[in-house]
Amino acid sequence: MGRPTKPLTLVSGHRTKDELKVRRDAESALITGVPIKISTDVKNNPIASKEFRRIKKLLASIGKDDDLYGQIINTNCLLIAECEQINETKDRFIKTLDEFEDSDEELDYSEKVRMKIKLQDQILSCDKQLMAKRKMILDISKENVMTVQSALRSIPKKPEEKKVTGMAAFMEHRQSGDG
Repeated sequence: MGRPTKPLTLVSGHRTKDELKVRRDAESALITGVPIKISTDVKNNPIASKEFRRIKKLLASIGKDDDLYGQIINTNCLLIAECEQINETKDRFIKTLDEFEDSDEELDYSEKVRMKIKLQDQILSCDKQLMAKRKMILDISKENVMTVQSALRSIPKKPEEKKVTGMAAFMEHRQSGDG
């Protein structure tokens, strides 16, 4: 398996002028030139807004800060904020469970076990929600990278061979001994 394709700005090493021109033209054809815009939902959520600014800065550094990817980036940022909220809720349930176990309330054993099971179920429910959100984030991340990667893979790395026509083709054919 070879290395993943890089955008032209990250490519190092010797490239011919033709190679550079072909890649530059192909990459610019994949960009609208409209920078990513933050959605209202993301703007109103401090965690999502912070994540959006971070991702936008990273995409801008490789020249992929394009609004074609805007919706998926905004969705990803909201999911990250939702994960943070679920984590906070889970932490509160864990704290409540610890306080419940340390309390000296006079409850019969069956009631105490029932309460403990309910709290543990809530913690597990938070874990399930968290895993579902994380899976969505991972899927979006893969899709976004794959989208960018597939766009980059479609860029020819070398200029097309110029077809020989006319007299040059005749001379080449004659020199090969086929004529």
